[in-house]
Amino acid sequence: MARPQKSRTIYTPPQMRGFKPYGLSCCKTETISMSFVEYESIKLVSYDKLSQEQAAEKMNISRPTLTRIYNKALNTIAIGFIEGRTIEINGGNYQFQKDWYRCNKCHKLIEGLENHFKCKNCLIFSKNELINLNQAGTAS
Repeated sequence: MARPQKSRTIYTPPQMRGFKPYGLSCCKTETISMSFVEYESIKLVSYDKLSQEQAAEKMNISRPTLTRIYNKALNTIAIGFIEGRTIEINGGNYQFQKDWYRCNKCHKLIEGLENHFKCKNCLIFSKNELINLNQAGTAS
């Protein structure tokens, strides 16, 4: 019987919900998913320039597990680029270090409810418009 999977630690969710190919009609593209954990592995190793050992420690996982997650993320990006697919970033088995919310109207990220202010793009201002990204952390 397989061991239950540990939650992976993520410090900041991505600013965007995904990427769309340029020059193709959006309604004609297929979607491919990338988990928050895969996104975090790309961010830490390729963007923040941490070693895989350092990134694994930061995410509270082993280095071989990070390598598997990182390679899956690279494969997802390659499929998106080569096949012209939209990449959606969501789901996975994760936990954030802080409370994070995303506005359902304008999609901006909000760190904690105390930082929720009405922005120019939102006509309605209430807590009901927020998606709690921390509670979504067990979806795959």
